[in-house]
Amino acid sequence: MSGTETTTPTACLALADGSIFYGKGFGATGQTEAELCFNTAMTGYQEIMTDPSYAGQVVTFTFPHIGNVGVNPEDDETSDPVAAGMVVKWDPTEPSNWRSAEELSDWLAKRGRIAIGGIDTRRLTRAIRQQGAPHVAIAHNPDGNFDVEALVAAARGFSGLEGLDLAKEVTCAQSYQWDEMRWAWPDGFPKRDSKGHKVVAVDFGAKRNILRCLASAGCDVTVLPATATTEEVLAHNPDGVFLSNGPGDPAATGEYAVPMIKGVLDQSDVPVFGICLGHQMLALALGAKTIKMNHGHHGANHPVKDNETGKVEITSMNHGFAVDAETLPDNVKETHVSLFDGSNCGIRMKDRPVFSVQYHPEASPGPQDSYYLFERFADAISARK
Repeated sequence: MSGTETTTPTACLALADGSIFYGKGFGATGQTEAELCFNTAMTGYQEIMTDPSYAGQVVTFTFPHIGNVGVNPEDDETSDPVAAGMVVKWDPTEPSNWRSAEELSDWLAKRGRIAIGGIDTRRLTRAIRQQGAPHVAIAHNPDGNFDVEALVAAARGFSGLEGLDLAKEVTCAQSYQWDEMRWAWPDGFPKRDSKGHKVVAVDFGAKRNILRCLASAGCDVTVLPATATTEEVLAHNPDGVFLSNGPGDPAATGEYAVPMIKGVLDQSDVPVFGICLGHQMLALALGAKTIKMNHGHHGANHPVKDNETGKVEITSMNHGFAVDAETLPDNVKETHVSLFDGSNCGIRMKDRPVFSVQYHPEASPGPQDSYYLFERFADAISARK
């Protein structure tokens, strides 16, 4: 079957079930295969496309106005787009924003990312919910020539994200220091000018705004690659250890990350804080299990309840795997749950300052209800000192 068609389709999206959606291509030309998800955020398409957690995924944006504010270097969460491609309802318009430095289509083209517009994204989102993050092939050809059978076969041939370790593909190549803080009017990103808590951040695909939040909370941040060992982490004599967000299957990345986390917990008493993939791998290190979700959580309006205070936070989320709360050991408490589906959104050890959350308290894009978690981490470090 076909979706909303343009007069002369220049792009084609093929689902593994044989569904075909035609539209107008923009960005790079060519073809790519990936898992398809949808994101409901009304702002932040540039931050979403550059979020390393989206490696191996094509993002369908349910909000129709994508591209209307252009792109600019300050809003990149990493140096280049990581998401495999994007799907939108309306073709991007000429940007109208004082911060815009480039048009979205040109930005995508220079960075090798395919996009398709003119799609019935409501219909496509229903398909994602029903099928559970389907595998797709997306092609952009200005001539409008598509081998539909080959595209469907390519979608069916995509291996999927289960069992896939993508953190190694998006992590930093070597360690580095980070001192940039959160954006502030009118000068942009200020730098830390005083010494703070020594924090090692293990980069499984860290967003820049997470590191900025750590710096703003009073931390001197040293970033280490995803493959860092216990010895390499503790060699920095950290006051605290942070486990970042990232893409792929936590069980696969956990093959090397879980032993490191267990070593940190066994050989030191420093506070540990994890976000997203870091949350999932902390849970694995503590003895729990993770599961693949049907279509995941991707958006900036997800309500999460804090079980300990009763407070409800509106959060930003991006994950296709989740911690199975039924497998948490006795010394670990479930602290947060999703009010959409009851899935686990946070844990903490009962006797140590070790905690993590599934959602993104740094937002970017999204609400800032949960920034206090960075301050909680810094307070735990101060209390230990």
